[in-house]
Amino acid sequence: MVGHDMSWASFHVLEVMSSPKYAQKRVGYLGAVQSFRADTEVLMLATNLLKKDLSAAAPTVMSLPIATLPHVITPSLALSTLADLLPRLGHSHANIRKKTLVTLYRLALVYPEALRAAWPRIKERLMDADEDPSVTAAIVNVVCELGWRRPHDFLPLAPRLFELLVDGGNNWMAIKLIKLFATLTPLEPRLAKKLLPPLTNIIRTTPAMSLLYECINGIIQGGILGSADDTDTEEIATLCVNKLRGMIIMNGDPNLKYVALLAFNKIVLTHPYLVSQQEDVILECIDSPDITIRIQALDLVQGMVTSDNLVSIVSRLMKQLKAATAPKGKLEAAALDLADASADSDEEAQQAVNAAANKNAMPLPEDYRIDVIGRILFMSAKDNYANIVDFDWYIDVLTQLVRMTPVPRLADGDWEAAANKRSAAGVSEKIGNELRNVAVKVRAMRHSVLRASESILSQLIADTPAGHFITAEALKSVAWLLGEYSDILSAPDDMMNALLQLTTRTAKPDVAAVVVYAIAKVFASSTGSESELWTAERKSRTSLLLARILHSMEPLTLNPSLEVQERAVEFTELLKLTAEAASGQPASTDEESQDPPLLLTQAIPSLFNGGELTSVAAGAQLNVPIPDGLDLDEPIHPNLNRLLAKADIVTLDADDADEFEVYYHQRPAPTSVSSSAPAISLLAEADENVGGSYQQPSEDSYLDADIVARRKAERIERNKDDPFYIGGTNGPHTSNSIHNILQNSNGPDLDIDAIPVMQLDLDKLSGPTPTTAHRPAAKPRQRVVIAADETLQGGASGDRSPRNYDSENNSDSMAARGKARKLKQSLLQVDSSTIGALSLEGEPSGGFDHEQQQREEAEMQQAMREVERLRLEMQRANERIQVAQGVDVEGAVVKKKKKKKPTTTTTTTGEGETVVKKKKKVKKVASSPEDGTAGENVTVGGGGDAEVGVVAPKKKKKVKKQPVAEAEGVDTGE
Repeated sequence: MVGHDMSWASFHVLEVMSSPKYAQKRVGYLGAVQSFRADTEVLMLATNLLKKDLSAAAPTVMSLPIATLPHVITPSLALSTLADLLPRLGHSHANIRKKTLVTLYRLALVYPEALRAAWPRIKERLMDADEDPSVTAAIVNVVCELGWRRPHDFLPLAPRLFELLVDGGNNWMAIKLIKLFATLTPLEPRLAKKLLPPLTNIIRTTPAMSLLYECINGIIQGGILGSADDTDTEEIATLCVNKLRGMIIMNGDPNLKYVALLAFNKIVLTHPYLVSQQEDVILECIDSPDITIRIQALDLVQGMVTSDNLVSIVSRLMKQLKAATAPKGKLEAAALDLADASADSDEEAQQAVNAAANKNAMPLPEDYRIDVIGRILFMSAKDNYANIVDFDWYIDVLTQLVRMTPVPRLADGDWEAAANKRSAAGVSEKIGNELRNVAVKVRAMRHSVLRASESILSQLIADTPAGHFITAEALKSVAWLLGEYSDILSAPDDMMNALLQLTTRTAKPDVAAVVVYAIAKVFASSTGSESELWTAERKSRTSLLLARILHSMEPLTLNPSLEVQERAVEFTELLKLTAEAASGQPASTDEESQDPPLLLTQAIPSLFNGGELTSVAAGAQLNVPIPDGLDLDEPIHPNLNRLLAKADIVTLDADDADEFEVYYHQRPAPTSVSSSAPAISLLAEADENVGGSYQQPSEDSYLDADIVARRKAERIERNKDDPFYIGGTNGPHTSNSIHNILQNSNGPDLDIDAIPVMQLDLDKLSGPTPTTAHRPAAKPRQRVVIAADETLQGGASGDRSPRNYDSENNSDSMAARGKARKLKQSLLQVDSSTIGALSLEGEPSGGFDHEQQQREEAEMQQAMREVERLRLEMQRANERIQVAQGVDVEGAVVKKKKKKKPTTTTTTTGEGETVVKKKKKVKKVASSPEDGTAGENVTVGGGGDAEVGVVAPKKKKKVKKQPVAEAEGVDTGE
């Protein structure tokens, strides 16, 4: 019972099980339950004992093997004990019948044919209206467990099951029946309308939360919400949603909250508008201390998001992430300030510090934060950004998410940290991909995306200490955006300096390859103007820039990555030619104008001035037909592995030891206080909870101070000419363009009559005003054009399903095959997949039939009895023959003499020849004066004739012993 191994005592346990005393037998069976397993060696010795106790007269003794069999059952043991268990279904005690039913279900898991043999009797017990309620509940439990595997076999039982549901009165049996009807309703649609009244009655009247949830879950699983008419469907759906809302609000049990959110996740698929009305309750669950409730709430808000509530939901999640990623020192400082302002004693100050720390610093696991970021991206990009009304807000959210993405440190041998690092890198790459998608699809937002990319790159370089690599995976997409749209950069020189720093501060080969191209594109955009004169200033600036680029790219020409090495070598050689052409081209003077080198103005820009890149559907590549003769599994080079192994051996020497180069040619690392950050970021942060709204959190609560200040400045600049916009009170009040127009048109005196007056129809406003609270007016949607994904033959991305090529390198097909090989295990660690292929009606599908086996066993037993009868008759006949051999004609009985060891005698014949012969039986007979045989040995032969001194040529058969009188008569010739 405490977990110690007692396999050594298995035989002793078996001995105690066979005790005639019930107290000892019970202890022995308890030891067998806890120690015996399917591979226990002495289990085969217990088969006869189990069969014997199953046939016992006492119910207490009979219950012991019935309760033990489910724990030690094997296929062979199930086959041996099935015939003894089936009669127990008709036992007079209800407890025995109930235990037998549960044991038969366990037998069916390891020996499915037992279910076919037991099903007629189980069905008979279920249909019996006078059966004990506990037995009926046990049958319903077994049928429910078997129903989801083969529901067709149990559909004829629906009338009886419906009767038990209505008149049962047992909550646990009602739960099982509802689960069973949920599997039967898809097979018989008429059941949905039949079940709706009793289920609705249970939902409205039952005080049991478990039964309430199972009723709602049964309605959802059975498809009742979508099978009845519209009126009934809306009524029952509204009732279920209201009950689930009450389970979350009225009960503080986290288990009820969890199951209520599970039900909401299923209802939202058919009635999303009803679930969206419970937004306040669901958003409250996002901040629950239970992480599982948070995840279920995230699943729910992800399914019910619309254009009206996207901003509120994302703002709530962003506020949560920012609170979890806030620096520890800032939280402690805020707590200390709160303590100094509100406490008068040391004890009160400590309590205030603890309360503030518990309120602000809510620990969130990294995997949860990564999951939240992924859900924010999914909700925002859903249906090709159909829910986004303000792309400027979305770009600022992406910028903030890059800063809040966790970057775990990898320790040696820490596999969990390695997995978290891969997940964090993946979500950071997704954020960068979203920035790129917005820039590619929404042309009007490219300037905003480029400004955000510049901010992200500057922030990553400033936050990473000198000598450390920048590990953010979003850097790849940011560098691609800076290079692809370099013609609209606000500060090309600063971005060129940042990109040149990345050549030595990134450890990812794919990021380095993109940075090389970005540097070339920015260089071509900034120096390839044909309209600008080739002045001495431009010549010197171009030469210095080329020198810096060549110096930064020189180490990349020896990079272990072949892709990075190839790109660096190509552009290094091209830029060397460009540097020679720029130095050889004289500068323009006042007398003579010179054109820039053609390498700068035409050759290099022509490499990147092609067609505009557009987004491609995810499955477009799979729709490309494979050319004839192309084998995708064939290696590109027969010795590719050896070539790659040689490339891995190449090592690069670090240049960190060159202090002169570091001092004069590298920019020093920024301090903790960035000079580029706005002054507002240096001030103390205000309390997030003051003036905040529950449904619409302010941008200050989840965006950094520099982003908020920039958005505020843009908003003021955008609305400065709006007469209905109330600006701030800090700046001077200047008249806008509308005031100027009125003043110029009317002169110094304003003409009041020139002001247009709108006619108001007061009759239309005479109706009663609604008293219900309405949702605030939605923000007008930003008028932008979002490009769709391109695919082959002009179809949308979802029109055609991509082909799944069967290849050994196809990971999807390998995963599918691996999943198919995985067997389904039940909670009892038994493979129950064979029950699904077992039909309870009709002929057996396999070659085994329990009834046929019973008939064959009966015939075999009858034949054995016949053989035994014949054997006994033959034995009795043989005994009569053997008795008859010792009785003479008159009926006198003589005793048999014991066999003596044969002796040898020597006889001399008349010719003087000596013969040695074996004498079997020699009798000494009396001599008479007249026979002349006195003193001679006489041998009694088989035929009654005496032979004296005659050599026997062969062994003679045994003959019956004769009486002495008869032998004398033969010898004397009488």
